Amino acid sequence: MSALLQSLPNWQPYGTPHYLAILFLALIPIIIAILFGKRLPIYEELVSIGFISLMFGGTHYKQFFALVFFIIWQSAVVLLYQTYRQKQDNKFIFYLSVLLTLLPLIIVKLNPIVVGHNSILGFLGISYLTFKTVAMVMEIRDGELNTVTIWSLFSFLIFLPTISSGPIDRYRRFNEDYLNVPSQDEYVSMIGKAVWYLMLGALYKYIISYILVTYVIPPIKLSALITGGILNWHTIAYMYAWGLDLFFDFAGYSMFAVGISYIMGIKTPINFNKPFLARDLKDFWNRWHMSLSFWFRDFVFMRLVYTMMKRKVFKNRNTTSSVAYLLNMTIMGFWHGLHWYYVTYGVFHGVGLIINDWWIRKKKTINKSRKLAGQKPLPDNKWTHALGIFITFNVVMVSLLIFSGFLDTLWFHNKFAQPK
Repeated sequence: MSALLQSLPNWQPYGTPHYLAILFLALIPIIIAILFGKRLPIYEELVSIGFISLMFGGTHYKQFFALVFFIIWQSAVVLLYQTYRQKQDNKFIFYLSVLLTLLPLIIVKLNPIVVGHNSILGFLGISYLTFKTVAMVMEIRDGELNTVTIWSLFSFLIFLPTISSGPIDRYRRFNEDYLNVPSQDEYVSMIGKAVWYLMLGALYKYIISYILVTYVIPPIKLSALITGGILNWHTIAYMYAWGLDLFFDFAGYSMFAVGISYIMGIKTPINFNKPFLARDLKDFWNRWHMSLSFWFRDFVFMRLVYTMMKRKVFKNRNTTSSVAYLLNMTIMGFWHGLHWYYVTYGVFHGVGLIINDWWIRKKKTINKSRKLAGQKPLPDNKWTHALGIFITFNVVMVSLLIFSGFLDTLWFHNKFAQPK
């Protein structure tokens, strides 16, 4: 098996139009079957396994075995916890189950720091699959999931379009789509949307992102390194170019994932919704990497708020939400990686959301006072809306410059490039 995987090419999902063309040919039997109101479950899983093998082919073959181990491990934890939860509820077993689902990811994140090399448990997409199974354990505890089967769990975890980088779907929503084959009219409408998503994805990833990463960013980056310093036009230009490339590359990938999902009869939720038109940071996180943002909102932020309010950690409700914002975004920063720029990025957005929340409350108070005094409320029109978009866009770009790690590279380059 190892020799076979090593002999396969390494195809990154949606990396080239060639990949999409071959994938589309493999999907033709699935399209025909759904048009006639049927599913081909075994064939669908074989297609997923086949393309996953190609994704982990060549020098990445060890990741395939890491994925197999991961799926077995996570399935065992989820199904065993479901069986236990049906009999009784125990907080210790719940927390242990959550920890066990997180354990492979924790090992992968900590291993390079502790040992000095990448973990053999790591593979492309481990974070997104971990989030899926952690959510399942929590929803089983909440009573929202009661009938998870081995086959449905397996189908959910190895669903090809989203396995490497999301969007992060929820088991109950996915399984409902999987079990209820769309009608012919509904499916034709889904195909129409899929074509739009694929065309938009191609524009974002194959054209705009390609131009940025090939022709725009390299000379700007080189100029920034040569001139040195953070507050110069070269670094600022790099900030905008890199931030835009991050969006178009990832949003393009997400469009492909959603489009292929629709072709397979699954309405995977979209991941980006015009995030650079957000009026404030809270609105931004309702538009940017939405499946991740909503996952952290539902399974970290809301549970932090509930726990702190239940235990009366803070008397003030606003203080509680502020602390939860900071913890939530800091955890998200640590999830991206154990580097100062990822953690700083998380803290940056945590503080930003606290300020955002404070201003919304302050504005309501001011408007209430002005109303009592017979004065007009603070202006809220297209100009203030445009100003909010402008400020938010630039704040986000600064945060993405931090996130990029370029400031770390710039500091390192300036430190060792200085003549002695």
